[in-house]
Amino acid sequence: MEAAKKAGGPVMVTFSRGGGQFLAGKAADNTDDAACIAGTVAGALHVRQVAKLYGVPVILHTDHCQKSWLPWFDGLIEASEEYFEKNGEPLFSSHMLDLSEESLEDNIAICKKYLERMAKINLLLEMELGVTGGEEDGVDNTDVDSSRLYTQPEEVWQVYETLSAVPNGNFTVAAAFGNVHGVYAPGNVSLKPVILHNTQKFIKEKLGCDSDKPVSFVFHGGSGSSLEDIRYAIEAGVVKMNIDTDTQWAFWDGMNDYQKKNKDYLQAQIGNPEGPEKPNKKYYDPRMSLRSGEEKMADRLVKCMEDLKCIDRL
Repeated sequence: MEAAKKAGGPVMVTFSRGGGQFLAGKAADNTDDAACIAGTVAGALHVRQVAKLYGVPVILHTDHCQKSWLPWFDGLIEASEEYFEKNGEPLFSSHMLDLSEESLEDNIAICKKYLERMAKINLLLEMELGVTGGEEDGVDNTDVDSSRLYTQPEEVWQVYETLSAVPNGNFTVAAAFGNVHGVYAPGNVSLKPVILHNTQKFIKEKLGCDSDKPVSFVFHGGSGSSLEDIRYAIEAGVVKMNIDTDTQWAFWDGMNDYQKKNKDYLQAQIGNPEGPEKPNKKYYDPRMSLRSGEEKMADRLVKCMEDLKCIDRL
């Protein structure tokens, strides 16, 4: 939100299941449904309150939810339904349902069932086709068959045809085009955003419509991507890009800079270069190093907004 205030644009705040559990005061190991729900809902309420301070548009989203994690998904939708009854809008803006490891038929059928429910309170559904490689938040796809990293236009059409028939349903498609969670050395990731361009053309012909971009795509695993790939993906109808790894590194880099700058004041509670009896409390106060991380992360997000052409755009 600080970055959005600087750059004059909107921002999406995304909670993972493990992140929700961490916010509830537990290890982020995805094992406790109740903690995952409570922490994610608490985080959403916190963001809604703080967003008023910054005065920027905020989209509240949740990330990958596998089939075995559906109790978390159900709990979040219930929270939005309750919030909707009181406030006329859902608590969250959108949720991602990742059933990419299920059969295409099951993936589409379950997504349709949830979208029918979500559409009643104006919740957007993000669904995934193909697999995002790498590892993130306890999901390990590092050894997945490379063919599953590339979605076919026919698959996207099946999704579009089914979900667009849901009354008032809003959805996006995280179609795989070589995406991988994390950042890797050059040559280890082969992005092919041309797949998205070809898919839009395929569906436009199926629909016989005027729009060149009938599908709203999502770009997972955007960290470490070239500006050329990012811009080409946007031209193909990408409306959202995930950049978790880059922002995590920026946060750590800021904290690490703080530690290196104040190293001599962080070795003991008492004693530093100014004298053996000088206290160090103001240096090891967690808020100091965390704030340094926040500042570096905000700077990185502004750079992302420039790459995504989000500056001064509401």
